[in-house]
Amino acid sequence: MIAEGSYPYITGGVSSWIHSIINQMPEHEFIIYAIGAQSKQKGNYKYKLPANVVEIKEVFLDAYLDEEGSWGQRFRLTAEQTHSIRSLLGGGEVVWSQLFDLLRTKKFQIAADFLSSKDYFDILEEMCRNQYSLVPFTEMFWTVRSMILPLFLTIRHDIPKADIYHSVSTGYAGVIGALAKHIHGAPLVLTEHGIYSREREEEIIKADWVKGYFKDLWIEYFYTLSGCAYQASDQVITLFNRNKEIQVELGCEESKISIIPNGVNVDHFAGIPQAPKDGIIRIGAVVRVVPIKDIKTMLQSFALVKQEIPNAHLTIMGPTEEDESYYHECEQLVEALGVQDVLFTGEVQVKDYLGQMDILLLTSISEGQPLAVLEGMACGKPFVTTNVGSCKELLNGVNDGIGLAGFVSPVMNYEPMALNIIKLCKSKSLREEMGRNALERVSLYYKDQEVIASYKQLYASLKEVKRWPESALS
Repeated sequence: MIAEGSYPYITGGVSSWIHSIINQMPEHEFIIYAIGAQSKQKGNYKYKLPANVVEIKEVFLDAYLDEEGSWGQRFRLTAEQTHSIRSLLGGGEVVWSQLFDLLRTKKFQIAADFLSSKDYFDILEEMCRNQYSLVPFTEMFWTVRSMILPLFLTIRHDIPKADIYHSVSTGYAGVIGALAKHIHGAPLVLTEHGIYSREREEEIIKADWVKGYFKDLWIEYFYTLSGCAYQASDQVITLFNRNKEIQVELGCEESKISIIPNGVNVDHFAGIPQAPKDGIIRIGAVVRVVPIKDIKTMLQSFALVKQEIPNAHLTIMGPTEEDESYYHECEQLVEALGVQDVLFTGEVQVKDYLGQMDILLLTSISEGQPLAVLEGMACGKPFVTTNVGSCKELLNGVNDGIGLAGFVSPVMNYEPMALNIIKLCKSKSLREEMGRNALERVSLYYKDQEVIASYKQLYASLKEVKRWPESALS
């Protein structure tokens, strides 16, 4: 199981999904190939690893900071090898099998040597002349180096041998899955919860650390990484139909794609503590405090709600340490808005809180099929969400005759969200009706037992697949 930026270091929907898959398949042994952002995460797991996890391999993308190369070498690359490198930087379609073989040769034993070499200089100079003639060469040099060195180092890591490889996103995890298939000849499954390349694009567009004229370069790079996973996968699993349509648009073969939605155990939330009848309207959000979850829009919405509903309280339940600077910005925004009754709980057992909420929120900029929404629905709670991922499908249904389970609002627009929250705050009967609809829909269509059964069947269907056409990575 190959995970990037999630299990076992970070809690959240994807990590919970991985943990559930492993726990509910005790007949299988799992190796976790964990790709983390920072080396300081090493060994700091947020989950107790199940007994059937027999190995965990940790790789950290910031390792490139310690990699120093010797300047000015000449590697004497063949024309084909030069083309493989150039393609990765936006010069055409990448032949991943050739690139993998090249990067794992002895000549690339220290990846930074190549990125300090005359060969790299020549490739980059040609690229600048043809595509970036107005960009300072030194800026291009260091930007591209920081972009591809983590990938080069990751590709050079050993890959544990397994019967099936399962990447839980595209990006670096998808490339490692493709590499594992290339080396060991075992089948590759890709489950994409959100569309990784689209999420990176949204982050880069807003990022201050990427200069404007480099944004397209970074965005195209992540689309290239995703293309590697789509090409190499034997089966691609997505959570709902719109994601499937996007994957096809991005070049994934439609015949590979199957839909297996997320699931939740409704019985797990039966009998959880309910709110006291004290006149407070409790609004909650189970969410990591990070930019892609757009907590600032949530806070701005609540400030408007508070003007209309003075007895409203907001509880934001989820870890705050993943992006501490963003968390502090959110705290400062609460102070600047002068809004009272906002609580950041940090990481908690959500079962202790969910039953006490009257309304639940999700303000993300991008999502797949949020487990937080499914869990809230399993508690019979109405939602106000942004129109991302499958939220509209979850709350409105697809011709199931059940009725609305909440309201869907535009992304990054706090006024419509506030108006929808106020509607629910003012009507207990509406909250109860939508809560009943939520529980009925999730009970009928999003059962975790069916999800696990689907993955068991998928694994069983692939266990005899040992080789693949060489063209799979061309």
